[in-house]
Amino acid sequence: MERRPCPQFYGAVTVSERGQVVIPAQARRDLGIQIGEKLLVIGGPGGGLWLLRADLISELTGQWLELVRQLQISTPVEEENEQTA
Repeated sequence: MERRPCPQFYGAVTVSERGQVVIPAQARRDLGIQIGEKLLVIGGPGGGLWLLRADLISELTGQWLELVRQLQISTPVEEENEQTA
């Protein structure tokens, strides 16, 4: 899946009576969104909505947790070195 460096405009959608919207086919193709895939709906700034792939959020969260774990492990050693210098 090719990641585009800038936001891509795919068109406008209309909210149905049941609150549903259709993600444009080109957006689904470009982003690799498959039938049945879970998307998180998050309220953004100014009343906007973000649709984020659940698998991507899970992956990023795992990476962030690993970075935090590494920082927690390395911090006491760095502080100890600074105190002895």
